[in-house]
Amino acid sequence: MFQKLINGSVKLMQRWMPEPFLFAIILTFIAAILAMPICRQTPVEVVANWGNGVWGLLAFAMQMALVLVSGSALASAPSLKKGISFLASLPKTPVAAIALVTAISAVACWLNWGFGLIVGVIFAKDIARRLPNVDYRLLIASAYSGFVVWHAGLSGSVPLKLATPGPDLAAATNGAIVDPISISHTILHPFNIVIVVLVIIAITAVNALMHPKGNHIVTVDSSLLVEDPPAEKRRPETPAESLENSRLLSWLIAAVGIAYLVINLGFRGGAFDLGSVIMIFLFLGILFHGTPLAYVRAFAKAASGAAGIILQFPFYAGIMGIITGVGESGICFGTVISNACINISSPATYPLLTFLCAAVLNMFVPSGGGHWAIQAPIMFTAGAELGVDPGLTGMAIAWGDAWTNMIQPFWALPALAIARLSAKDIMGFCLIDLFVSGIIIAGGLFLWAII
Repeated sequence: MFQKLINGSVKLMQRWMPEPFLFAIILTFIAAILAMPICRQTPVEVVANWGNGVWGLLAFAMQMALVLVSGSALASAPSLKKGISFLASLPKTPVAAIALVTAISAVACWLNWGFGLIVGVIFAKDIARRLPNVDYRLLIASAYSGFVVWHAGLSGSVPLKLATPGPDLAAATNGAIVDPISISHTILHPFNIVIVVLVIIAITAVNALMHPKGNHIVTVDSSLLVEDPPAEKRRPETPAESLENSRLLSWLIAAVGIAYLVINLGFRGGAFDLGSVIMIFLFLGILFHGTPLAYVRAFAKAASGAAGIILQFPFYAGIMGIITGVGESGICFGTVISNACINISSPATYPLLTFLCAAVLNMFVPSGGGHWAIQAPIMFTAGAELGVDPGLTGMAIAWGDAWTNMIQPFWALPALAIARLSAKDIMGFCLIDLFVSGIIIAGGLFLWAII
C-alpha cells in the first residue's frame, strides 16, 4: 500500500511538475490574475507593481548567492571531501544509504543551508558510485529533503533578522519589535530544537522506507558520476604564481576574518546574522582550500550552481512586488492573505495559522527575506496584540517558509545541477516528506503556543 502511494506521488510529479523557471513564470501569472479581483487592481497597476518589485531583492539575492556559493566552495575542500568519502563507505545497503544521506544533509542544512544542500548531493553522488543498486532519484531527493529544517537553523533569515539590532528591526516590524531577539528564543529555543530533531528522525525513516524494490529501482548512468580530475600541482615559476599558491596568505586572511568574528560576536556583542554566516563559511573555505588560487577555482565552480537562483530571483521579486504592491484601492494582496489568518486566530492557534500562511506565500515568494518584507509588518504586530511571543511568531514564519520548499523547486536547483536531474525526478518523494514533516511542525508549533 505504501509503495503504491509512493509510485502515485512520483507519477503525479513526473506528469505535472514543470521546469523550475517555467514554474516561476506560471506563478507570476497566477499572482497577477488573483491580485486584480482580490485587490481591485487594474492590469496596468499589477504590471507596475510587478516591475517595481523585480529589483527589490537585489541585496538579499546577493546574500543568498554568497551563502550558497561560499557554502558550496567549503563543501568541496579536499579535507572535507575525504571525510564525506569516509562516511559514504559506511552504508552497505541502499536503505542504509538513504537514511544516512537524509540525516547528514538535514544536520548540515541546519548548520547552513547552502553548505547542507551541496554537502548532501556530493555525499549522495559518492554513495551512488559505491552502491550501484541504490535508487538515484530517491538518493538525491533524500539529500534535498534535509532542506526542510534550514530556516529553523543557524542560517535562517527570519530569526537572524530578529537578532540583528538597529532601526531597521523596528521599521520592518511596524514598531512591534524594537530590541533584537536572541537566537536562544528562536533557533536555540528548546521547542524548536525538539521539532528539528523529530522532523529529521521522521524524514530519515520515511525516506528509507520509500526505497523501491525490484524493477522499480532507477539507477544512475555511471557517466553522470564522473568528476573533474584535480588540478595538477606544479612548482611556481614566477612571483605571481608563488603568491597565488601561498598558504601563508590564505592563513593570514582567514585569521583576520575569524578574528573579526570573534571580536565582534564575543567581545562587542554583535549579532549572529546572515553576514556572520557568510563570513564564517567564506574564511573557513579559504583556510581549508589551502591556497588563494585553489579557493578561487572552487568558488568559480560553485558559482555555476547559483545560476538558476540568480536567474529566477528577479521573477520571484516581481511576484513579491505584486503581493506587496497597492493600487488606487489601497488593498495589498499580502495583507489580505495575512489578515485572513489573523481574523480566525486565537493566541493558541496564531502560530499554527502563521505557519500555514507562510507556507502558502512561500509558493509565490520562496525567500526568507521576501517573507520578512511581506509578513513582518503584519504578523508581528498582530502577534503582539494577541500576546504571542515574537520569537514563536518568527519561527512559525520560518517553518512555513521552509516547509513548502519540499514542493517548490526553486532551492533544489543547485542540487539538481550537480546531480544532473530535473525537479520532476525528485519531487514525488519530497511530496511524501512534505506531509510527514508538516504534521510534526504543526503539532510542535501548537504545543509551543499553549505550554
